[in-house]
Amino acid sequence: MIFGINGNTSKENVGSVIHQLSEKLTAAGFNFLVADSLKPVIAPADESILHKFISMEKLGAECDVIISVGGDGTMLTAAQYAHKFDTPIVGMNAGKLGFLAEVDIEGLDVFIEEIKLGEYKIEERISLEGKVISSLYEGETIFAINDFVVDKGGWSKMVEIELTIDDEYVTTFSADGLIIATPAGSTGYSLSVGGPIVNPKAEVIAISPISPHSLTFRPLIVNKDQVIKIKVHSPHTRVLLNCDGQRAFEYHPPVVFEAARSSKPLKVLRTNSMSYFSVLRNKLMWGMDLRSHTK
Repeated sequence: MIFGINGNTSKENVGSVIHQLSEKLTAAGFNFLVADSLKPVIAPADESILHKFISMEKLGAECDVIISVGGDGTMLTAAQYAHKFDTPIVGMNAGKLGFLAEVDIEGLDVFIEEIKLGEYKIEERISLEGKVISSLYEGETIFAINDFVVDKGGWSKMVEIELTIDDEYVTTFSADGLIIATPAGSTGYSLSVGGPIVNPKAEVIAISPISPHSLTFRPLIVNKDQVIKIKVHSPHTRVLLNCDGQRAFEYHPPVVFEAARSSKPLKVLRTNSMSYFSVLRNKLMWGMDLRSHTK
């Protein structure tokens, strides 16, 4: 098994973490390659890594598994290449809060031992594909692992959004925007606007309005096979479409955007000791009596 290592160069300790990871992979008998974007954080004396650099594109194409060292944002960046080449990915959390990056540095030995013993599985996660279908724009198909976010684009007032599902009219409402999220993305931006937490194994899509004018319009869950269409009206010169918080596209309103489940899922490597609910408990501090931590 060949591991591809990607990481967030803005993290202060990422160089030492990758050095530690590479040593443990080698000791366990695994080969590895490293994204060339990490060159600035690798020490010149680390000769075991210096000849392993390749582009991120090749990392996705030539490796059996991609390990993303950083936070959820770093993993989402790497996931674009993993998704493109159908390569499983796993996240190692070197940030402050991570729902997607499940491996902690402290658990690195256990993680590698489980991989060595074959105590892991490859899970498929829903991803999204979308396209602009209005007459003014005929954009290419775009993909999202976490979410599509339609945003008012700097306009001080709300925009008007018309929502249709499977060609059936749902409602028209005013809001700052709308989030279409996968189960994996439900703990991201969607959660911060009051969207539901959805188990990654659930095959559904969450639709959450951003600051809607009507307090009665709440997040909506639809089946993974349903097609979501939104039409955005705004007197402003633009609206924004954001994919995973990574890539933004700008359109002149009115614009019609269609989103649906991609036929190609994201593959995620998970060892037997990983627990989704444990991550939720730890990250969201479920069960903790915060009163005992206040003065």
